[in-house]
Amino acid sequence: MKIEMSDKVFQWYKEELALNRGDCIRFYIRYGGFNSFVKGFSLGMNKDLPEQSHTKIEKDGITFYIEDCDTWYFDNKDLVVKFNEKLGEPEFLQAV
Repeated sequence: MKIEMSDKVFQWYKEELALNRGDCIRFYIRYGGFNSFVKGFSLGMNKDLPEQSHTKIEKDGITFYIEDCDTWYFDNKDLVVKFNEKLGEPEFLQAV
């Protein structure tokens, strides 16, 4: 399992969240929402420090990660974060 993120998405997060070198963004599972890989749940994100990160990607000193406890949601598939031009925001996809 890995995280793939386009440079455009990274720049969007960096600007929208005012991220700086050393910041960490956790992708976590939440109840409800849209863009779900598992019915009834969706992917959220927040600034947090890793405790038991399973998967991570780092760009310009900023870390995006998924904790061990949230890996079930991805069913051993990769998380792909692309920029949706029509909506003007990131979109989450799964890749085998």
